[in-house]
Amino acid sequence: MAATLSPVPTLEVALDPEHPEAEVISTDEWETWFTQWGQQMAVEGSPIGSYELSLKLTTDEAIAALNHQFRQLDQPTDVLSFAALETDFPQIDEILTTEPLYLGDIIISLDTAARQAAEAGHSLRWETAWLAAHGFLHLLGWDHPDDPSLVAMLDKQSELLATAGLKSEEVG
Repeated sequence: MAATLSPVPTLEVALDPEHPEAEVISTDEWETWFTQWGQQMAVEGSPIGSYELSLKLTTDEAIAALNHQFRQLDQPTDVLSFAALETDFPQIDEILTTEPLYLGDIIISLDTAARQAAEAGHSLRWETAWLAAHGFLHLLGWDHPDDPSLVAMLDKQSELLATAGLKSEEVG
C-alpha cells in the first residue's frame, strides 16, 4: 500500500491594485511568493492545503482612513494587516474541505512605500515585497511589541524575501 502524500500547500492572492503603481509586482509573482512563504512558514489549518489572503495596494489617503478607523491614528502608515484567524468566527469543517482557509487582509500604501524606498536607496518593488512579508507574518500571528521580537520578525522577513529570490537592497 502506497503512502498518501499531503498536497503541496497553495496560497491564492485576491489582489486589489487600487494604486497606479500596483503593477510593480505582478499577480503571478504575488501568488508564487505567498505560496513559497506559506510553505516556508509551514502554514497549517486547511485540510486541503489551500489558503487565501487579500492584498490591497493603495494610497496614503486610503490607508490613513483605515489607520484612523482601526488604530485611532490620524496618519498614513506603510502596511496594515487584519488576521482572519484571530477572530472567534469558527470555521465549519465541511467548508474547509472544499474552500481555501482565509488568512486575512494586507493593505500596503504604495505612496509611503515609494518614500521609504527612496529614503533607503532601494526599489519600490523590493520595499513592497518587504512590507508584504511583514504583513504576512502578522497574519500568521507574529508581532513586535519589543525590540527582540522586532529583530526576530525583521530577520524572518529577510528569509522570506530570500526565498522569493529578492536579495537585500538595504543601503548600509
